[in-house]
Amino acid sequence: MGQLISTFHIELSQLIAQLVNFGIVLLVLYRFAYRPVLKTLNERTRKIEKGIKDAEDAKKKMVEIAEEEKAVLVAARKEAQAIITQAEKTAEKDAELIVIAAKDQTEKLLADAQKAIKQEKEKMISEIRADIAELVVAATGKIISEKMDISKDKELIESALK
Repeated sequence: MGQLISTFHIELSQLIAQLVNFGIVLLVLYRFAYRPVLKTLNERTRKIEKGIKDAEDAKKKMVEIAEEEKAVLVAARKEAQAIITQAEKTAEKDAELIVIAAKDQTEKLLADAQKAIKQEKEKMISEIRADIAELVVAATGKIISEKMDISKDKELIESALK
């Protein structure tokens, strides 16, 4: 080793001083340059990882939302179809009820009309009977020349008409 030191002209005191200077520079660089750069790189790495994780979470949520949207649309379509079916059934029932009500009303109107015709017929018959009775009384009075009293005439006419 001694020959090596003399060949390269290495002085031990300068080597130690250089090692101490290198250690100080290394310590200063580590403390003021490497640590902040390493800290910044670690922060950026965390931010990037967080961004990737957030993007994956957002993608998962988008897929979940799309599936939920599809499920909601399917449910809405089923509900709309059920409402339409129910409305059609209700409309059919209402139509049947309207037809039945119209038939009932027609039958009632027909029955009322027949009743009114029957009453009118009876009224006309009674009026005709009264007119005939008056004519018979008048004719009989002219033929007989002598007239009976009115109550006796009515009794005779009613018994003759029956």
